[in-house]
Amino acid sequence: MKILVTNDDGIHAKGINALIHHLGEIAELYVAAPDRERSGTGHSITVFEPIRVKEVKVAKAKRSWVVGGTPVDCVKLAMSRLVEGVDLVVSGINHGPNLGTDVLYSGTVSAAAEGIIMGAPAIAVSLDCFEEDPDFEYAAKFTCEIIEMIKEKGIDRRTILNLNIPALKPEAIKGVRITKLGVRNYENLFEERKDPRGNTYYWLGGGIKEEQQDVDSDVLAVKEGYISITPIHLDLTDYRLLNEYKKYFTKDFLKK
Repeated sequence: MKILVTNDDGIHAKGINALIHHLGEIAELYVAAPDRERSGTGHSITVFEPIRVKEVKVAKAKRSWVVGGTPVDCVKLAMSRLVEGVDLVVSGINHGPNLGTDVLYSGTVSAAAEGIIMGAPAIAVSLDCFEEDPDFEYAAKFTCEIIEMIKEKGIDRRTILNLNIPALKPEAIKGVRITKLGVRNYENLFEERKDPRGNTYYWLGGGIKEEQQDVDSDVLAVKEGYISITPIHLDLTDYRLLNEYKKYFTKDFLKK
């Protein structure tokens, strides 16, 4: 299996290196990752400036590149020009969770989504921890188990598996839940500041709001000590409303 690995924390992040160390034992590995942290970039791409690329040596990877762009740039560029025949895109391991509506902001999940767009199934992996120096070993090993399952059973090429793993000792993790996206909102506190020239700028902060979660949500699963696996697809169509509107917007609608 040919795997492309990327992330949004940058190529030197501990999470991606733990992932590379373990994936290199089970697959032909290629790495294309940002030159620095690109968290919160969502599905942004670079179109108004060049994307700089430098090939580097990474242990256990067949070839690796540092990319001066977003996580989505990394996947788009790698699958278009650098690596042929990618079987699976793995994005992570992110330092911090990607739960609920956070997936819309996440560079980690967006990189996986680009894999889907480019024709390969994808996994996004995140560790539910904001501590300075977390242990990514178990998360990396669990990701390998999921990939071995994919090798055996296959995976829908239109689907992202979004993995969120509690930052607990393996024996403390209660199990695995297959979940849906929960609700994740923030206080969105924009602190007003002044630069040395007196110009106003704003710095975004604010903690997570406590929201009521459905029992099968990813947010609740991780909070209760379970690994969350959420299948995500990119079809945002509201089919209920689509069918409802078909009743009204008939071929005679403009003749009224």
